[in-house]
Amino acid sequence: MPTSSECIFCKIVAGDIPCQKVYEDEHVIAFHDLYPVAPSHVLVIPKKHVSTLMDFSEADTEQMGSILRGAAQVAKKLGLDEDGFRVVNNMGEYGGQTVYHVHFHVLGGRQLTWPPG
Repeated sequence: MPTSSECIFCKIVAGDIPCQKVYEDEHVIAFHDLYPVAPSHVLVIPKKHVSTLMDFSEADTEQMGSILRGAAQVAKKLGLDEDGFRVVNNMGEYGGQTVYHVHFHVLGGRQLTWPPG
C-alpha cells in the first residue's frame, strides 16, 4: 500500500493534482471520478489519509460522519436526492478497492441495478 506521500488522493487533497471539486468541508473533499460508471459519479474522501475502512479508529468518528454528510450534500447539489442514488465503499482486494485511501462513490443519474457486480 502506498504511503500518504505517494497517495494520489492525498495529492488531490494537498492541491498538487487538480480535480473537478463538487463539495468540500474541513474533513472531506468530493470530486468527479475520472472514469465514471454512471451519469453522476463523485468520490467523497477524507482529507486525512486512512487506507481502508478497517483502519478508522474511534477517534475518527467525526470524520466518518463528515463523509456521509458530504455524500448527502453531493447528492443534493447534483439533484440526485429526488430520484435516488447509491453510496458505495469498496474495501480491500476482493471488494474492488483500487486506491488505498478510503473513498465513497456517490452514483446516480440513472436506474441502478442490483446486484451490483
